[in-house]
Amino acid sequence: MSKYIFYLFASLPFCLFTACQPKTDVQYASQPTDTLSVRPAKAPARQQVSEFRSANKGRIEAVSETPVCSRMAEQIVMFAIEGLGQYVKKGQVVARLSDAALREKIGHCRARLEKAEFQYQAILMGQGYKRDHLDDAPEKLKHLARINSGYNEAKAELHELEHQLTYCTITAPVSGYVRNIQNTLYGTARPGEPLFSIVDIEHLKVSFDVLENELAKYEKGATVSATTVAFPNEHHPATVSAVSPVIDDNGMIRVEATLKPHPHLMPGMTAFVTIEAVE
Repeated sequence: MSKYIFYLFASLPFCLFTACQPKTDVQYASQPTDTLSVRPAKAPARQQVSEFRSANKGRIEAVSETPVCSRMAEQIVMFAIEGLGQYVKKGQVVARLSDAALREKIGHCRARLEKAEFQYQAILMGQGYKRDHLDDAPEKLKHLARINSGYNEAKAELHELEHQLTYCTITAPVSGYVRNIQNTLYGTARPGEPLFSIVDIEHLKVSFDVLENELAKYEKGATVSATTVAFPNEHHPATVSAVSPVIDDNGMIRVEATLKPHPHLMPGMTAFVTIEAVE
């Protein structure tokens, strides 16, 4: 009897644990899913007129950039250029060179000319002409007298030295803005070496390359629009002025378009050129 009681108490916790578990109905039927189906977007209606916009990277350049050079080797004693971006007018004196050595040569040359003139008169007087009537001598005789006295040579040398004296004053050949300064006050100017350059920013162009298959859009006279990196919200109109007659190895053609002057445009700027065409 005690054996059955022992088994009864031993199984009692198991029965209680089983009775406390919630009843769950396991259903193996397939449940409907809530997955959203992806619907293709409705294609837009075909437009009768479409705009094709092509952007080409280019560079803004000055139509002309003039170097200012000296014609003689002398020290710069006056330099009117204060810095980059200075505006100069055509004919404005921008530099002066030392003329001391040249003026000394001119003085010696004038002395030789006076001596040659005295010898010229002496030759004519030796032919019987008085000092007050030297002009009465035949022109051929006077010509020979000038040659023999060295008068013609001395006069030509003086004229050349006086002309070189004008080289000591350097003026701006064109109007524009100063860049690329290569010399300064009390430096030595050398023939052919530019002191600085003058850029004419009133006449600018944008140069860019286009693909061969886009050449038809960029004929001379076509209107394009240039946008700079510095001012991306500004669109500057330009007119195609030149097209290269040669296609490079990459199938690109160089095109140039003339820009209207604007304070925000300057040579060297990166620009993106666009054109619109109707198909």
